[in-house]
Amino acid sequence: MGFLLRLIVNAVALYLLTRVYGGVSFAPGADALSVLLAALVMGIVNALIRPVLMLLSLPVNVLTLGLFTLVVNGVVLWLVASVTALNVNGFGAAIIGALLLTVISWVLDAVVGALGLDGQRD
Repeated sequence: MGFLLRLIVNAVALYLLTRVYGGVSFAPGADALSVLLAALVMGIVNALIRPVLMLLSLPVNVLTLGLFTLVVNGVVLWLVASVTALNVNGFGAAIIGALLLTVISWVLDAVVGALGLDGQRD
C-alpha cells in the first residue's frame, strides 16, 4: 500500500475512532489537516518508538502472552495525543481507544484490499 493511501486510511481510522468512542476526540475546531497530521505522527511513532517499547517490554509481553501489547499501543496513542490535536481522557481510555483503532484500521485495510485500491494483484 502506498504511503499516501496508508496515511489516508490511518486518518480515516482516527476520525472514525473519535466518532465511535467518546474517550478519544479531537480538539474543538480541529480540521482535516489536524486529522492528517495526527495520522502522520501516529505513523512516525509506530515506526520509531513502538519497536523500542515492544523490545523493552518483551519479558512482560511474554509473561502476559502478548496482552501487554495493548498497553504499549495505548502508550503510543497517548504519545500521539500529547503532541497533536487529539485528546485522550486518561490512560484507560488510551488503551480502549488503541484496541478500537486496531479493529477499525483492520476493517478499513480489508475494505481497501477488497476494492483493489492497494495496488496488489490477485
